[in-house]
Amino acid sequence: MNKNIARLRRAKSTRSHIRKLGVPRLSVLRTGQHLYAQVFTADGSKVLASASTLQTSVKEGLGSTKNRDAAAKVGRVIAEQAKAAGIESVAFDRSGYRYHGRIQVLADAAREAGLKF
Repeated sequence: MNKNIARLRRAKSTRSHIRKLGVPRLSVLRTGQHLYAQVFTADGSKVLASASTLQTSVKEGLGSTKNRDAAAKVGRVIAEQAKAAGIESVAFDRSGYRYHGRIQVLADAAREAGLKF
């Protein structure tokens, strides 16, 4: 089994559980160069907030867009945008990635910025 197929299989399982909870979902996508985060409605039909290392507000002041510092900044920005949209609590959808490294740093930064998981 290919790594990406296995990751998507794990993500599918997590998303079905989150859908049953009926809370907004904070989804993360990790690539080699960038990190993306989006907050979806409970049914997944609408994006309420988004942040990524491609945004100039996130990118400025960073040496690289693919390290833990960039992940922390994306976590803080997504938490601020979610709170501005009136969302206090979300379910964390790590998209099948291990809770380690950049994914963990993003989640911790979002929690520190006031978002509840």
